Amino acid sequence: MPAPESFPIDKIHIPDKKRKALRPELVDELAESILESGQREPILVRRDKDHFVLVEGLHRLEACKALGEPAIKALLISAEEARQRELPPPPPDPEREKMERLRKLRLEKEEADRLAAASRGSAGAHAATRPRGPADTTGRNGRPSAAKPSRATVAAPKTLSDWIKQQERSGGRY
Repeated sequence: MPAPESFPIDKIHIPDKKRKALRPELVDELAESILESGQREPILVRRDKDHFVLVEGLHRLEACKALGEPAIKALLISAEEARQRELPPPPPDPEREKMERLRKLRLEKEEADRLAAASRGSAGAHAATRPRGPADTTGRNGRPSAAKPSRATVAAPKTLSDWIKQQERSGGRY
């Protein structure tokens, strides 16, 4: 990266579009900071015939003007670099967002499966302390309880898309 140079403030043109973003309170704050510790960050300018055009650093430039400085530290960049900086960020990629959501769902499912397996493991250890047979209908409090009908177990889906389909069929939230 090239070293900052000193540029005459009166040779730097500020585009009208940038001037509209000027916040006077920020200029005052920066002017105080520049008085105390000097200009720490150079502004960015590009060459345009016999003058320079401000690319970045409007508030720093205005603060130096307010202080009566004749020159300011700046980096001279090419017109191509200036265009790249002025372009809006690319729009979000819907395919990438979809893949990110699917990845998040997969991770949540894996975590739920892991927790379920861990709870089955600890429940299995607890159940092993007191053998239960098919005729054993004693509840947790030691009183007889009604036999619970067995629920058909559903096989765990092998892929994320299988899991999503299973959730849709059962009306679950995914």
